[in-house]
Amino acid sequence: MYNFEGKKAFVTGGTKGMGRAIAMRLAELGAVVAVTAREIPADFPLKGVSADISEREGALKITEYVKSEFGSVDILVNNAGGSKSPMGGFAAQTDDEWQRMFEFNLFGAVRLDRALLPDMIKKGSGVIIHISSIQSHKPIYESTLAYAAAKAALNNYSKALSLEVGRHGLRVNVISPGFIETESAGTYINQIAQDKNITESEARQQIVDFIGGIPLGRTGSPEDVAELAVFLASDSAKWITGVEYRIDGGTIQTL
Repeated sequence: MYNFEGKKAFVTGGTKGMGRAIAMRLAELGAVVAVTAREIPADFPLKGVSADISEREGALKITEYVKSEFGSVDILVNNAGGSKSPMGGFAAQTDDEWQRMFEFNLFGAVRLDRALLPDMIKKGSGVIIHISSIQSHKPIYESTLAYAAAKAALNNYSKALSLEVGRHGLRVNVISPGFIETESAGTYINQIAQDKNITESEARQQIVDFIGGIPLGRTGSPEDVAELAVFLASDSAKWITGVEYRIDGGTIQTL
């Protein structure tokens, strides 16, 4: 069993879905955990700061909170991201939509890393986990073209970052989930169902079929991702860095 006693962790997008599952699991295993989201529910059981990670001001607010609350962190999970792009393929993706997707899915992580990495480097240890998506390899062009491109950029950036900071004792890894049944996934399923006048079950199956199926026969859960995240954050993975881990039930069928 992993032990995170004495470790300080910060999770972006930590009040819902995969972010919440990761934050709660780290806390269960002894870490002191804080999160950020646009809104922190009044009954949320962990510390948190309300901020929009996709905006420069939001990243600054988060940085100030982390430095005030923790001084520095041992584990940083950049989980915040997602897509609410309109259906319609490339023609529906305006400049503003492309910019919004990159701000949310790439630049937010870049800014927070840049702000918090120096203190990790001074300590000579730390773990950064970036939550990406299998769409970085297999985009759904009909509605998430810009999102998929931003996640592909996140993967590339993560690899380069791992090479730069490894000599300082820091590890950087990527988790690329497949079809995980989160709240945002539910919203996407509902959007497809409404746009195509079909049931949510049919919309869910359309997504599964479009991405090439799920050999293990089920969609993933946030808890599946959380278990991988705590492994990568733990000393059990102390010689693992610069790696992308796909967790998709076998959807991506290439090496």
